[in-house]
Amino acid sequence: MESIRNIYRIGYGPSSSHTMGPQRAAEIFLDRNPKASRYEVILYGSLALTGRGHFTDRILEQTFPAGKLDIIWKPEETLPFHTNGMKLKAMETGGRELDSATVYSIGGGAIRWEPEPQKTAGSLYDLTTMKELIRYARQSGKSLWEIAEDREGVEIWDYLKEVWEHMKQSIRNGLENEHVLPGDLNLPRKAASYYAKAINSTGILKHRGKIFAYALAVSEENAGGGKVVTAPTCGSCGVLPSVLFNLQEQYNYRDSKILKALATAGLIGNLVKHNASISGAEVGCQGEVGTACSMAAAAAAKLFGGTLDQIEYAAEMGIEHHLGLTCDPVGGYVQIPCIERNGLAAGRAYESAVYALFSDGRHRVSFDEVVQTMKETGRDLHSSYRETSIAGLAKHSGKSNES
Repeated sequence: MESIRNIYRIGYGPSSSHTMGPQRAAEIFLDRNPKASRYEVILYGSLALTGRGHFTDRILEQTFPAGKLDIIWKPEETLPFHTNGMKLKAMETGGRELDSATVYSIGGGAIRWEPEPQKTAGSLYDLTTMKELIRYARQSGKSLWEIAEDREGVEIWDYLKEVWEHMKQSIRNGLENEHVLPGDLNLPRKAASYYAKAINSTGILKHRGKIFAYALAVSEENAGGGKVVTAPTCGSCGVLPSVLFNLQEQYNYRDSKILKALATAGLIGNLVKHNASISGAEVGCQGEVGTACSMAAAAAAKLFGGTLDQIEYAAEMGIEHHLGLTCDPVGGYVQIPCIERNGLAAGRAYESAVYALFSDGRHRVSFDEVVQTMKETGRDLHSSYRETSIAGLAKHSGKSNES
């Protein structure tokens, strides 16, 4: 498995697969061909179907030199490896092609070139299933975060500290901003309103209201193109920060504790990414919000002092109860139902952790089994329910409706 740094990417929304990934590919291609007179980007499949709503065209226009880019949309065509495919071309004056490349945006801001470049370094993790991680943890006496530290080096803590600072800032920004979100849905932000109601409530309403407010804050920042941290994607970036921020606020956990929870959650996201997918275009929203819920549940269980079995159980439930969740953004925007799903998944993550802690950790369905199930379920979903905006809520919900 790769570094957990690739689970936590810092960048601008609203979509890790439709903005972060294409921008990264464009930057590399532009650096390779800085003197071309014109550039052409052809978007295929999901990138073309929801690219405008996900601001793919905007990020590409911002990346390439002004007036030198042509974007061609081919929503009816899908490239072989992944539905988020794109071709980039560089031309000289007169139209002769200087260079071309095929790139896939595979989720979470990650990209893959065709043909894939020769890897210069091996995987950081030789343990690639939860079963292997737990077995090693028991044999060595180490926690999951200690395994991450061993594989990543102590430098990972500086990176996770930066990640946590950006997560907290995205919450603060989201609570402060109250403008209508961009796009023709005219969707108003709700985080500030939810927070105001939460702090004037008591008991469970106050606690749950804050989780909702924090998740909405991050998700709305993402939908508005603000700076966020993928966890594991932009579309699901509100779940983990809201749970951790709320727990730190409620129980006064030190940042060092939060960073260990982030490392634990990063391993969970890494396992899903390695063994299945975190791409909504590949397996539906279960791969995005379901994985985010799983990560947050594991992080919360770790903060609560859960055993290895209880942490694994919490993570398993986070995905299990999102199985079959489709990716059907209304109008192609990362707004409806994405923002609301982040809030509800944050609440479910907290519940999964508590539920697991009330148990002895033993359960019938393992984390590895539910990840495999999610992968197969996602592949069985009709392509129209995988980030294409041509079915589900995207088909039946009017653009004037509010989620």
